[in-house]
Amino acid sequence: MRPPQAMPAESVVGAPRPVGRPDQVQLGGPAGAPAGPSRLAAPPRPQPPAVHHAVLCVNAPAMAASGPDGQLRGHGLHGFYRNGVRVLARMELRLGGMEPLPLQGTLTSTAQARFLGAVRLPGDLDPDPALTVERLRHADGVETVIVRNTGGRPARLPMEIAVGTDLGPVAEIAAGHRPADLPGQVQSAGLRWAGPAHSAVVSAKPSPHAVLAGAGVLRWDLEVQPGARWSVELRAELESTAPGPRPPGGRGTGVPLPWAEPEVRSDDARAALLVTRSLDALGGLLFADPDRPTDLYPASGAPWRFGLAPADALWAARLTLPLGTRLAAGTLRALARRQQPAAPGRTEGLLPGALRHGGPELPPTCTATEATLLFVTVLAEAWRWGLPRAETADLLPAAERALAALREGLVDGFVTDLSRPAEDRAAHPVAARAEVQAQAHRAALHGAELLEAFGRPGAEEWRGWAAGLRGRFRERFWIDDLSGGRPAAGLAPGGQPLPAVASCLVHLLDTGLAADGGRHESLLDREQTRLLAQRLAAPELDSGWGLRTLSAKSPRFNPLGHRGGAVRVHETALAIAGLADAGHENEAGVLLEGLLAAAAHYEGRLPEMYAGEQRTPGCPPVPHPAACRPAAVSAAGAAHAVFALAGVRPDVPGGRVLVRPASTTPLGELELTGLRVAGEPFSVRVSRIGVAMVEEASAELQLVAR
Repeated sequence: MRPPQAMPAESVVGAPRPVGRPDQVQLGGPAGAPAGPSRLAAPPRPQPPAVHHAVLCVNAPAMAASGPDGQLRGHGLHGFYRNGVRVLARMELRLGGMEPLPLQGTLTSTAQARFLGAVRLPGDLDPDPALTVERLRHADGVETVIVRNTGGRPARLPMEIAVGTDLGPVAEIAAGHRPADLPGQVQSAGLRWAGPAHSAVVSAKPSPHAVLAGAGVLRWDLEVQPGARWSVELRAELESTAPGPRPPGGRGTGVPLPWAEPEVRSDDARAALLVTRSLDALGGLLFADPDRPTDLYPASGAPWRFGLAPADALWAARLTLPLGTRLAAGTLRALARRQQPAAPGRTEGLLPGALRHGGPELPPTCTATEATLLFVTVLAEAWRWGLPRAETADLLPAAERALAALREGLVDGFVTDLSRPAEDRAAHPVAARAEVQAQAHRAALHGAELLEAFGRPGAEEWRGWAAGLRGRFRERFWIDDLSGGRPAAGLAPGGQPLPAVASCLVHLLDTGLAADGGRHESLLDREQTRLLAQRLAAPELDSGWGLRTLSAKSPRFNPLGHRGGAVRVHETALAIAGLADAGHENEAGVLLEGLLAAAAHYEGRLPEMYAGEQRTPGCPPVPHPAACRPAAVSAAGAAHAVFALAGVRPDVPGGRVLVRPASTTPLGELELTGLRVAGEPFSVRVSRIGVAMVEEASAELQLVAR
């Protein structure tokens, strides 16, 4: 989900969505209508909450958000949430009637935050504060408040915590609406609020000395001796009062993370911090269906898309394959259960997904098309990385249905929107985007490999179709200009190239993992790839912090436009990996430096996107007010950008691993320990001159270095 002012909501399966679209907003009436007293202005829309300064804890299916002072004030997104419902909107603490002076508020992990404040005792002549108030918050709804007395005399004063809730759905809150607070009732050691479908309870240990239901206040009369401390634990819980299916849960107790936890050592210390915190962020987004608790898959991001968006989940699973295949397997199985069944007017095998806003110069893209094509690629690459043959075979029928959806979705030899019925595509054609052709080409080649390896028919047909698409693409998608030329971002329905220069072109470099660790043939030839590499590294796209989604030379460029100029971490990471793999290592190194520099300003926790302002000395990257933090594709992409430099390309069914590191070594010496190939530990060290040494691997694999 995403606030309507920021961008249209993308498909999130099983999660609430905000209402409205930014490209439908009108103030005062239709464009060109005469102004005057006879035409009433539209009422102002609620302002969606900004979250770029929020301290956001996430542990699916729960999250908590506040300002850096730790107070939950009911403003904007503030509160504890579970399953898309705000369990607690307010939790404001006062000592002796005063709010603590905020000193620090920071995440200690994706799921936990620490807030520290100070309070001077009334009448104390010492200018140093005698009391410190520490709040340790967990996304699951537990908060511990610790009061310490470092002064020289006893502290006798009341502590009050004002609590309240509206039990509002996050979709309404994302759209800027603030439901009214519900009346509270005293319940044992706390308060209770009841709504039509849910109830919320806040309890405290030790029990408060007084509970004021009308004011929603829990009160303790404290006496803290010098050098002593006092603490209380508060717990906010959600209870469902309406029948219905159980919502997805998080990673249950005893269920391990679906990836290995690697150790990164490098001459550039920023790389290790980026990988560690990116994987921590991804861990906070893990969901599981109630009846499949070990099949984990990532939510798209918090707070706005805190549910299953198939395309984003598949990207995150694919980009973390160097750490094992368990996340890919869980995600593929969860999505195979959600494939669209055969029905009149519907395409069998399609995965859910809505249109994604394409920015000011390009048409929307269909995330259902992207996810359906990506399903085949993730299955094929997971098999190359070591997904057991039996598990791969179980998922192969779903991949065949996805390929069948591709076969039915062609218009003039190109792929547009697979979710539309064939007659609708013919009667109302839409643009064919370049990255969709790259994804379809890769899916066809990966599908051919799977079909051939498992004795299914159709492999040669798909290879032939991919070869034909390459010819059509090179003929019709290339634009000649004074710089040597560039790929068109798309073809309009009449065949006219769309000349936008955008970061979506990086998908043309992502050719996928092939047999023997090789690369599939690209839709671009070698010279065209070189020209694209130059374009990506040029200042019109490279902001210094990463790739802009739209060229800064465009008259429609907006550094805060989510597809109109902002930097999206995922596409920058794909560019780094694709450029390095295609031999354009200097360009990859420049983009990696920008990503690492941005990550340093975000303490290693890169958001989904940030502004595409040009990097200048002394100025940090400008945050985007509606970016998800964390986001699955940015977290997985950031880690992948580091892993890609080692160039580990396995072919477990073929019994070999190719290691082809970047010879320019932008991180200096790099050592990756704890990767997984064929389910076994895999460790590699790349020297400062780009020489790789495999230090740990399965004895069943032949190692090949280039």
